Amino acid sequence: MSSLASGSSGEPPMNEQMIIGIYNNLRSEINQLHAKITELEMEVSEHSLVIAAVEPLDPSRRCYRMIGGVLVERTVREVLPAVRRNKEGLEEVISRLYEALERKKKEMSEFEVRHGIKIRRSEMDKKDPDAPKEGSSAGQGVLVGPAGV
Repeated sequence: MSSLASGSSGEPPMNEQMIIGIYNNLRSEINQLHAKITELEMEVSEHSLVIAAVEPLDPSRRCYRMIGGVLVERTVREVLPAVRRNKEGLEEVISRLYEALERKKKEMSEFEVRHGIKIRRSEMDKKDPDAPKEGSSAGQGVLVGPAGV
């Protein structure tokens, strides 16, 4: 994607449709990252609830854990560390996704500046600046291409 957007002298100049396509792909990737982060944050929340429910129990008490679609009988002593490790792993993945999201936003911002792209907000967005913008269909703006292309 970045190689297409580089605009190096060896490549033919991009037309307006190509620029719009690349820009829309960047927006789509950002929205996908947001969705994945939200999904994983929900999983971390669920892991936290399980940990809070299981921690006060007797370590030798039976509990069940779903492993690969199969319900397996274990003890609290065996399950609790595994749930904690999974939660920590999810948190690590979320932090990497946030880093990727920031890189992608920066790439999109640079692309906007390089190609003179400006977003016009709808009248509803101008009246309610606190309305959700990114990732919601109601907050979608109008893409304005570069002048003179």
